Amino acid sequence: MNTIADVTAPDDNEVTIWFVRLDQRTQPVERLSRLLSHDEQDRARRFRFRHDAIRFVTLRAVLRTVLGERLGASPEEISFAYGPYGKPELAMPFNARGVAFNVSHSADLGVVAVTARHRVGVDVERVRPLPDLEAMSELLFSPREQGTLRAIPSILRPRAFLNCWTRKEAYIKAIGTGCSHPLARFSVSLAPGAPVRLEECEDDPSEPERWTLEALDPDPDYVAAIAVEGRPRRMVCHTWRENAL
Repeated sequence: MNTIADVTAPDDNEVTIWFVRLDQRTQPVERLSRLLSHDEQDRARRFRFRHDAIRFVTLRAVLRTVLGERLGASPEEISFAYGPYGKPELAMPFNARGVAFNVSHSADLGVVAVTARHRVGVDVERVRPLPDLEAMSELLFSPREQGTLRAIPSILRPRAFLNCWTRKEAYIKAIGTGCSHPLARFSVSLAPGAPVRLEECEDDPSEPERWTLEALDPDPDYVAAIAVEGRPRRMVCHTWRENAL
């Protein structure tokens, strides 16, 4: 396991990914919150349940620490801007070095991805029963993806569904459009064991050549994916230690 202090800063062709446990009972939320902006602290106080506040504060503190080390700034200094669909990015003057990042969390696991000069998106989902799987796939997936899902043995369909959803979510987060993007107009691979890739985009047939999709394996109880513009030389994953902050 590595902390940011142990990891060499990534170059322009490297993506660095941290898996973060968010059930940080040993990390008092009051201490971690000092790394956050006043707006973030206010947001944390508005959570109804304390465990949700701890998850938010922990992930935001890790993100700020990672970015601060990458940029040579203290975590408290980092400021963010938001795209037209809500995607966070670095604000001036921190955006001058072209550092890109994305975060996701589900239950007690968070993911932080950082790279340079490449758009990036991540998504993670806890494995759970999906009683409305077929109805959700008809709403969220392309016809091609729906056909692939129906051909998969029923016992494997919940994980295949999450494969599809995390890959689609990672891609739309990377391009910055979020769920405003028409989800049925592009397809990703989803069958267990099949190569991970963006298979087709109806609006631009050349789009799959411009993106790298990869499955991440943070924990047997979670499914995760990352989308990166271009062809990064390597992706390096680390687990954040509880005492790293």
